[in-house]
Amino acid sequence: MKARFLSVALGVAAAFVIPYEAAAQKSGKEVVESTCVNCHGSGAQGAPKIGDRKAWRQRSAQGLSSLTQSALKGIRNMPAHGGNAGLSDLELARAVAHMVNASGGKWTEPASAAELKAERTGAQVVKMQCAKCHQDGKGGAPKVGDRDAWSKRLSQGVDHAVHSAIKGHGGMPPRGDRADLTDGEVRAAILYMFNPKAPAKK
Repeated sequence: MKARFLSVALGVAAAFVIPYEAAAQKSGKEVVESTCVNCHGSGAQGAPKIGDRKAWRQRSAQGLSSLTQSALKGIRNMPAHGGNAGLSDLELARAVAHMVNASGGKWTEPASAAELKAERTGAQVVKMQCAKCHQDGKGGAPKVGDRDAWSKRLSQGVDHAVHSAIKGHGGMPPRGDRADLTDGEVRAAILYMFNPKAPAKK
């Protein structure tokens, strides 16, 4: 009877704790206003100033994962966690996304830590972004599933194709105009477009 009561009690407690923990995570705007603005608001100590599209475009080309890691570990004059060790990885990622968006980007703030860590599959990336051009071959983009067209693109190796996609080439902007894509997601998308019927790697 006691064990049953304890199980029910824990279940009820969890129902209240989980939403609280999710709500306790600050938004990107809140983190920027409380911490990041100290340097990024004015561009102090070489920090890219919020609103400086050119400066943030160069950094955002690294992708959300890489840029967040730089913030977590610290880089140049910026200390680890932006000088606020109390910030979670998720909160930092949200702050990065917020500053990129305030400087001309189109990123989506991660909703959870699980989302931050999980890479999207090639199929998900293609459906979300790449299909806008590659589905119908817009602007000469090789169509999804066109093995002959993709074989030419991959003739110098997958790494070369991934590097070209990351940097941007021809009419395609860096990372297919989705700077929040990780290098792994770009690779997965390319492999998927070459062969959509191939089983996804787990």
